[in-house]
Amino acid sequence: MTERNALGEFLRSRRGRLNPAQVGLPAGTGRRQTPGLRREELAALAGVSIDYYRRLEQGRDTNPGPGVLDALATALRLSEDERQHLHRLARHAARPRAVRKREPGGDRTVRPGLLQLLSAVRPVPAYVLDPTSTVLAANAEGVQLLAGIDAWPPAERNFIRYVFTHPAARQVFVSWRSMAEDCVAHLRTVQAADPDSPELAALVAELAAASADFAELWRHYDVRVKRGSRRAFHHPAVGRFELTSEILTAVDGQRFVVFQPEPGSADHDAITLLSMVSGAV
Repeated sequence: MTERNALGEFLRSRRGRLNPAQVGLPAGTGRRQTPGLRREELAALAGVSIDYYRRLEQGRDTNPGPGVLDALATALRLSEDERQHLHRLARHAARPRAVRKREPGGDRTVRPGLLQLLSAVRPVPAYVLDPTSTVLAANAEGVQLLAGIDAWPPAERNFIRYVFTHPAARQVFVSWRSMAEDCVAHLRTVQAADPDSPELAALVAELAAASADFAELWRHYDVRVKRGSRRAFHHPAVGRFELTSEILTAVDGQRFVVFQPEPGSADHDAITLLSMVSGAV
């Protein structure tokens, strides 16, 4: 994954999602061999030469200016998350490979303040995750919410691995497809921030081999920054309830994720029961 032309891959994926009619161009003549806009059409829309755009997409020019990137983003009708993703990919592509080199292995140490927060927010489920969503720490309710994850060794507990490979996940997450799409879109943002990450490369390779759904979503190349959202769960011991997630990101990239119920609601009662099931109260 790290040797590929990530900037060109992203440009091709977004070019393939647009047709001439969507951007006000005539359909043109001749049969289109691939879906989406032709290179020359996108180059014209962005106001760059076809030769320059071709070099960008092929990875032969790796230092486009911000103005060019913004013109391409506008022509491709990118969302704000996608626009920022494009800029991050370009910044990384411009860096010398010697600067980009990463050693394998990451720091799994969780700062004491985050560990205290895990205890302070109980009984709501909460986690400390690394950028690839490995569970570095969780409170008892957080472990219980992901039914069955406690059977995995701590080093293998990864939120995205759970979503795609644990047999209980499709029951735990009522809208499993939505959760799966958000997880893969998040990994794409991680790729832009640290495309040479050996941890990311290993996780993507593992899940692409283990899950056809993951492989399909990875190829689709959606990009979204993970933000808080309302999720429906169905726990085997508690039943169905809804929680709203909040995500706080520390300067070292670790994320504190908490799932909260509405105060005084039946969902809050379900979380109290979840805490009892976990043996934490």
